[in-house]
Amino acid sequence: MNYGHADKIARIIAGTSTSPVAVKPPPPIDPALWQREDVRRVLAAHDIAALYQVLKDDAGLTQRQIAELTGQSQSEVSEILQGRRVLAYDLLVRIAQGLRIPRELMGLGTGASGGAAVSADDAYSEVDGSRDPEVEEEMRRRALLAATSLAALGRVVTNMGELAELALPRTGDELLPARLTMAHVQAIEAVTERLRNVARQHGGQAEVFGAAARHYIRWMDVPATEAVKARLGCALADLYTEAGWTFYDSGKSGAGYFTRALRLADEAGDGFGISNAAWHAGVTLVRSGHPNDALKCFQFGQFSLEGSLVKKSKPATLYTDDPRVPTLTARLNRNSATAYALMDYPEKAVSHLAEAHNGWTPRDAFDSAGMDIATAGIQLDLNHLEVAQQFAARAACTYGDMHGLWRTQAELMLAEVHVRSGEHRGLMLARRAIDAVSVLESVSVRQERLIPLVRALDSRPGSDYRELARMARKVAATRA
Repeated sequence: MNYGHADKIARIIAGTSTSPVAVKPPPPIDPALWQREDVRRVLAAHDIAALYQVLKDDAGLTQRQIAELTGQSQSEVSEILQGRRVLAYDLLVRIAQGLRIPRELMGLGTGASGGAAVSADDAYSEVDGSRDPEVEEEMRRRALLAATSLAALGRVVTNMGELAELALPRTGDELLPARLTMAHVQAIEAVTERLRNVARQHGGQAEVFGAAARHYIRWMDVPATEAVKARLGCALADLYTEAGWTFYDSGKSGAGYFTRALRLADEAGDGFGISNAAWHAGVTLVRSGHPNDALKCFQFGQFSLEGSLVKKSKPATLYTDDPRVPTLTARLNRNSATAYALMDYPEKAVSHLAEAHNGWTPRDAFDSAGMDIATAGIQLDLNHLEVAQQFAARAACTYGDMHGLWRTQAELMLAEVHVRSGEHRGLMLARRAIDAVSVLESVSVRQERLIPLVRALDSRPGSDYRELARMARKVAATRA
C-alpha cells in the first residue's frame, strides 16, 4: 500500500499539476479548529477517522481534498473513515504536516532535549538494517508518558513523544462466561493478588502475568451490568499494571501493559488505578536511567489522586476517603525523592522523602519495609552511608524469608554500604547477597542493585574483592 504522493503534492503546491481533471483547491482550515476541546482529544488519541470526519463536517473538505493534503489516495482516506486505524508513525507525521496541525497536539513534537521526535525509520541501523534497541526503547518510553498524561489529565502534554498503539498478543479461543457477575471480578482480583505474592518472593513471573492479562481482557466482551463492568475495568487495570511491572522485572519492556492499564482505568473512571499505573511506570523509568521522565509520571499520578482529571464523559473523582491513598501518595513522594537524588537535587530529594513520611502510616510490615528499602536507596544515592545502613538493616530484618526478592535487595544495599566503607565484613555480606541474587528470576535486581555492588567491589584493593566482583558480573549477566 502506497502512502506517498509527494510528487503530486509538490506539483499542486507549485501550481504545475498535470492532472487532466481540475482539482478544487481545499478551503483553508481555521487553525482554531485544532484547539477545540473535542478535536484536541481526537488528536491526542490518534483517532484519524474522527479527525477526517471533523474535516468533512466542520471544515467542508471532501475525501479527495483530504487525500491531496495528506499525501494519500482517496481510497485510503475512505478506508480510514470506515474505521481503519492509523498506527504508522511516519504517516501520522505526514498527516500532521499536511493539515498544518501543531505536532505537539498529537504527541509528535520535539523531545525534551530539543531534538526531533523519533520516527519508526530512525529505529533502524544504517549499517545492517537491524532495529536499534536504545531508539526503540525511547519510542516506547515516549508513548508511555503520552498515555499517562492522557489518562491523568485528559490530554497529551507537549513534548511527550508519540502515543503509539502497543498491541498485545491474544490467546486462542478459551471458554468465556455466559454472563459476568461480581464473583467473576473477585476471581480476577484474587488471581492478581496471588501472582503478586509469588512475584514478591521470586521476582519475574512475566509469562504467567501476561497469560492472565491476555485471558481476562477477553471478559470485557462478556455481558454484564454497568456496576460489574466498572469494577472489571478497575480489576483489569490492576492486573495489567502488575503485568507491566513483572515484564520490566524480567528484563523486557512493560510499556504496552502499562499503557493498556492506563486506558482501562481511564475508561472505568478509576483515578486510583491511573495513579497506581503511573507510579509503577515511573519506578521503571527511574531504574532505567530516566528520572526526569519518571517525575512526570509521578506528578500525573498525584493529579489523579487529587481529582484533577479532565474527562470527556466522567466527572473527576475525589479519593480523599480511600484508605489506599495515603500509601500511594507516600510511594509517589518517595520515588520522586529517588529521582531528584539521581538528578543531583539533594534538597528536593530530602524534602520529598520527608513528605513521604508525613501523615503516612504503613498498612502492614511489607509496606513499612518498602519505605525503609526505598529510603536506604535514596540515602545511598546521597552518599549518606550510615543512614542507608540503618534503613537497609531494618528492611532486611522485617522482610525475613517472606519476601525473598525484597530481602535480597536490602542485603545488596547492606553489602554495598560495608564495601564502600572499607569494612572487612563487607566481603562476607557481598558473597551472601550475590548467592541470594543468583537464584532469583528478577533481571532488574541483577542489573540495578547488583551492578552498584560490583562498582563498590572494584573500588577496593585486593584479590578477594576482585574475585567477588567477577562473580557478581557473571550473575548479573545470567538468569536463574
